[in-house]
Order: sequence, then structure tokens, then C-alpha cells
Amino acid sequence: MNILISRMKTEEYPILRRFLYLSIFVPEGQALPPMDILDTPEFQVYLDKFGQEPDDIAVAVECDCKIVGAAWARVMDDFGHFYEDVPSLAISLLPEYRGIGLGKRLLSGLLDQLRFAGHDRVTLSVQKENHTACKLYLSLGFYPVHENDEEYIMLNTLI
Repeated sequence: MNILISRMKTEEYPILRRFLYLSIFVPEGQALPPMDILDTPEFQVYLDKFGQEPDDIAVAVECDCKIVGAAWARVMDDFGHFYEDVPSLAISLLPEYRGIGLGKRLLSGLLDQLRFAGHDRVTLSVQKENHTACKLYLSLGFYPVHENDEEYIMLNTLI
């Protein structure tokens, strides 16, 4: 398997919609919400005019020349928003590419790009029930800075 992690090109940004949908955590035994959930303001902040702001950064993981995952960040008032002017991120892989280490490589690539762009922090939101994702984020230096009944807001200081 040939794997490449790289900054996404502008023409690839439309694929972020698919990966945003795949990033929605659904507990075992429950159905995914309808796709039009992405048209709500809570989800549109991840996509609307992505690439037009200087802080918009996206990376993709390709396997054998096919994009199988994406991670992106921007300064936005999203589920992971906790600090002003600090980007938050989203990440997802196609289901058949999960559990083989690509998520860690993909997220590491995004963190490198954020550092290169001059950011010193990034946040995210993760469902407490999503143990696999929580473990990944902790392994890459994220730590909880806030929580509610369902989720953690986590921070990485990028240092």
C-alpha cells in the first residue's frame, strides 16, 4: 500500500463534505443521521467557504492514489471552540481504512502544517463514548480542557 500525506489542493476541498459526514460519531447500534445534517449551521462552519481564510488548512491521506482520509482546521465557532483565534479541527477516514494507523499519521501531518503556519494551539471536540478517538488524541498530546456530559473539548499546545 502506497501512502502519501500531503496538504490538500483547493480543487480537493469539496471532498471535505464527505469526510465531515464520516466524522460524525454514532454509537454502536445506532444509525447515521441523514446527510442533510451537514446543511445545519453547526456543521456548515467546517465547510462554508473553506480555503478562503488564511487559517484554513487541510491535509489528506492517499492510499494508492485515492484520498481515503482528511483532516482540516480553521478558526471557527464549532463544537471544539474554546479559545478565541485558536483553530479547531475535524478528521475522518473511510471506514475500511480505520484501525491501521493512518489516523495518527494524518493528524500528525495536520499538526505539522498548523505549526508551520505559526499556530501554537489547536482544539477539537470528541464524544466521550468514542474511546478509539480519545486514545488517538491523547497519544498525540491533546488533553481535556473542558467537558460536559457527552464530550471533551481537548487542546494541543503544538510545542
